[in-house]
Amino acid sequence: MNTTTVSDRARSLERFLLDSIPPARAMQLQLLEHDAGRLLMGAPLAANVNDKGCAFGGSLTSLMTLAGWSLVELLLREHGHDCDVFVADSQVRYLKPVWEDLRAEAQFAAEADPDAFLDTLASRGKSRIQVVCRTLTSEGEAATLEARFVARLRNHEAHAAQ
Repeated sequence: MNTTTVSDRARSLERFLLDSIPPARAMQLQLLEHDAGRLLMGAPLAANVNDKGCAFGGSLTSLMTLAGWSLVELLLREHGHDCDVFVADSQVRYLKPVWEDLRAEAQFAAEADPDAFLDTLASRGKSRIQVVCRTLTSEGEAATLEARFVARLRNHEAHAAQ
């Protein structure tokens, strides 16, 4: 995918985040890039600054979590699944302060299998997948997040009865 272009589906998701999640709107997040296995989100430092003038740690965690959630959500939407997606657990590491606009990259973990995730979802009505995220700066990685996201089909019981 051209890195300056984001699909209509991804733009629709960005609009949903900004319209439905007040912290995302306050953070002024933007979906910058997306392909099947990677998503890049950004936010301006000025909207996410702490008392020291660098990025607020909560903003770093929020942006990485939203990037991971969006990666999973877009995979599901691309395959026609209507799901509730939530983060089940995560671990964050802060490596260094961020003094520039925020950029968070999300990818499926090396051991994650998106096809198996989708198959399990179709057969059981719920599934989980590991995602790794990192905050990127001009000097390298500033924070990391490893998370397990869970998806549950909406109206799974209705589909299973058919």
